[in-house]
Amino acid sequence: MVVTFDRRDQLARTLRRLLDADPAHLDGVLVVDNASTDGTADWLAAQDDPRLEVLTLPSNVGGAGGFEAGLRHAMARTDAEWFCLMDDDARPRPDALARFAARDRGDRIAWFAAVVYPDGTICEMNRPLLDPFRDWGRILRTLLRGRETFHAGPEAYDAGAPRDIDGGSFVGAFLSRRAVEVAGYPDGRLFIYGDDTIYSLALGRRAGPLGFDPDVVFEHDCATAIVGARRIAPLWKVFYLYRNRAFVYRLTAGRVAGTAIFLAFGAIWLARARHYGSDRRAYLKLWRAAMRDGLAGRRDRDHAAVRALLTSPAPSR
Repeated sequence: MVVTFDRRDQLARTLRRLLDADPAHLDGVLVVDNASTDGTADWLAAQDDPRLEVLTLPSNVGGAGGFEAGLRHAMARTDAEWFCLMDDDARPRPDALARFAARDRGDRIAWFAAVVYPDGTICEMNRPLLDPFRDWGRILRTLLRGRETFHAGPEAYDAGAPRDIDGGSFVGAFLSRRAVEVAGYPDGRLFIYGDDTIYSLALGRRAGPLGFDPDVVFEHDCATAIVGARRIAPLWKVFYLYRNRAFVYRLTAGRVAGTAIFLAFGAIWLARARHYGSDRRAYLKLWRAAMRDGLAGRRDRDHAAVRALLTSPAPSR
């Protein structure tokens, strides 16, 4: 399953990689088109591979909405036992699907691939997740080492054998039908950022350890959202990146501690306004909305309303 929006060239590369796979390892490809405006729909309509199916959504509902819609469609329309999720700029290495099929998957109902950049270095945003608040030992390590304890380290990629993890990203995520039956569907209201973290951590808590297989490798040809390591671009992503962390922190640390963590990070994010120059007022508008919605647990602000924050007046600070 591939979710796409306005990246036809990347999508073409990903589909070429997928459709070149041995049919024994890939029954079909569902592309969820988030109402692309760059000719993606026409390009998809011109493809003639019988394994390709396209689900075109009436509006852009982000990666989260796309994965929710795609999984609902696939669960209802197919009898597939495994679903593999990825963005349009991410793709399995040529042997990845065969490697997934070759290993005994035991009783784990979800697996996550090792995700690297095209140059082979580890893609930080897709590192497998460890729940830092699952037991007192992890809580202590989190206090001593900070965010590093949220992820499996580089040694997991070199181990040559699977390991238990608590969650992962929707790049190279292999979800069984049983996993979807247990955890339901991703929350499309999140739009982007954190939807995979929230979904997979909740799944791990309900179903036991999930699996990370370093021998199944995906390449993520993504452009960073951080400009000069200080600014997020495009600017509207600030809202989702900050608001959705409130839900991650409460899921992992509980309501009281999670809220305290969110407020502490909120102060750090507020200080980052100084890096935004002429966009400072707009950044503060997005920050305020993210903090309000995060504290209130609100998930119903749609994307048009988020974009409108960039055009409505914002008080300076």
